[in-house]
Amino acid sequence: MPNLKNAKKAVRKADARTTKNRQVKDRIARWLKKTNLTIAAKNKEESVKSFTMLTKLLDKAVKENVIEANKASRQKSRVQTKINAL
Repeated sequence: MPNLKNAKKAVRKADARTTKNRQVKDRIARWLKKTNLTIAAKNKEESVKSFTMLTKLLDKAVKENVIEANKASRQKSRVQTKINAL
């Protein structure tokens, strides 16, 4: 348990950041799952729509330093490859 005032503030800030980052990552995971389900259903139109939203979320997460740029790039590339194969 922190004793100093600035240490207590650091704990509060870390908790807030953790909560926000978890929300962003969960939203990305939901859209990734939705995109993969539409790909599995061989629905190209829906896949492209959900991929657009997924791309937007990934780029925003990179901009906010929630995930690494290479991870976002890798995920976009893998999904795009699957969509192109439809």
